[in-house]
Amino acid sequence: MKTDNIIVDKSKVFALRIIRLYQYLKNEKSEFVLSKQLLRSGTSIGANVKEAIRGQSRADFYAKLNISLKEASETEYWLELLHESEYIEEKTFNSIYADCQELIKLLVAITKTQKGEL
Repeated sequence: MKTDNIIVDKSKVFALRIIRLYQYLKNEKSEFVLSKQLLRSGTSIGANVKEAIRGQSRADFYAKLNISLKEASETEYWLELLHESEYIEEKTFNSIYADCQELIKLLVAITKTQKGEL
């Protein structure tokens, strides 16, 4: 379901990609440890964005977005490990990694704006 909020939409689409990648890693590559970490952090980004939108204050909004940013950075790390250990092919990695970096850039921009308004 598409909204008018770019970070909500992009983080949800990203979470769905992470879920599909997790299923592939688990079922096709029999990789259970790193993929589970990836699943947790990659789906947490959007969950925290949604929580931020319903935040009780600007400070709460800012704190939840910062958690989203940390989760996105962690996801970036797990993707790098999975790629460098050859669980993820180059083409797949480049695509999902670029999406992750785009989320990070958006979250950095939003948190910088919000920090100035606190």
